Amino acid sequence: MNRQQLRALLEDVRAGRLTPEAAQDRFLQFLRQSPYEDLGFARVDHHRSARQGFPEVIFGEGKTPEQIAAVAGRLVNAGQSLLVTRTSRVAYEAVLKTVPGATYHDMARCITMDSGTTPRGRGTIVIAAAGTADLPVAEEAAITAELMGNTVDRLYDVGVAGLHRLLAEQGRLTSARVIIVVAGMEGALPSVVGGLVDVPVIAVPTSVGYGASFGGLTALLAMLNSCAIGISVVNIDNGFGAATIASTINHLE
Repeated sequence: MNRQQLRALLEDVRAGRLTPEAAQDRFLQFLRQSPYEDLGFARVDHHRSARQGFPEVIFGEGKTPEQIAAVAGRLVNAGQSLLVTRTSRVAYEAVLKTVPGATYHDMARCITMDSGTTPRGRGTIVIAAAGTADLPVAEEAAITAELMGNTVDRLYDVGVAGLHRLLAEQGRLTSARVIIVVAGMEGALPSVVGGLVDVPVIAVPTSVGYGASFGGLTALLAMLNSCAIGISVVNIDNGFGAATIASTINHLE
């Protein structure tokens, strides 16, 4: 049972379509279920959606294709959406055996399947990427945000090396409820965007850049030291983490 199903249960009681006793029985049946399923190598958290609004997400790196497929199958069989991040097409082929309807997103390196039960966000999440080399991280954020029920507007190749490209799209920036800004090199783009809008900006440093970028550390420190207000920063290359924060903001009443 996810939050949407729980809300529907309560609405049925309020409308008189269901007695309080019947609703109580259904809820107790859910509570009696084990909150996780022990597969030996992993404990699949089936109550994650009820607690946090979205099912458990599988981080693919370090897991075998067989392990990913096993967890994916359990999640989908329980009626939950599937998201595997940082994975490969080899793992996808294994997942297809247990989840035939799954989709692989090459650029984002994600596997998804939408259960259709996630509530919709209230506004639009704009994802602004500085350069084409930043797109794998930006697409990880975009795919994650879309699966979490959000409308996403992709605004790509608008880095500060050609500032006119960003300024030409200011209307799209100001129409967003939250903005994710993905940039490597010197990491200046979030500061520029933060100075143009009055909504939360989530900055994602990427590991794109020459030697002195130190694998994204330069961009990370630049974003942490931004003088623009309303900017928060996630870890290097963490498009998924940025999307989950943006989705939470976008689902607030």
